[in-house]
Amino acid sequence: MHRAGPAAPRPAAPEGPAGAPQIVLAFDFGHRRIGVACGDTVSRTAAPLDAVPVGSRGPRWEAIALLLREWQPGLIVVGLPYSVDGSDSAMTSAARAFAAELERRSRLQVVLVDERYSSREAEARLKSARETGLRRRRVAKADVDAAAACVILERWFAV
Repeated sequence: MHRAGPAAPRPAAPEGPAGAPQIVLAFDFGHRRIGVACGDTVSRTAAPLDAVPVGSRGPRWEAIALLLREWQPGLIVVGLPYSVDGSDSAMTSAARAFAAELERRSRLQVVLVDERYSSREAEARLKSARETGLRRRRVAKADVDAAAACVILERWFAV
């Protein structure tokens, strides 16, 4: 597993082998839901997909496996929650464990990206879209999680 965050070089290029375009899935890990977004290395844009529920036994791996089969990504990006000062937060080890299990199950490269403030940024975007009329329905927590995964993926594309 590779890490891109404070004091870590970006280990994966935004293209596949020999510059081939690839689909990338991003995950915003949480104890209740895991936001998921999809993007590609050609357009370098991200779109929210879904939020996978997390139960008492952990993530719904069958739902994640279904997304992986449907989208067939070449790479996975997982947000790594740091504290404001860049140190590990209470969620950091849980997110690392999720990323390691995701890498094991998917057999794909997983890149970790600093996700500080991604949920706040996602929520602000969604609220702004609602205020301007671009979004009609209310902003649910699952929407924020999927939008936060978009922010995480956009950060990976931007590095």
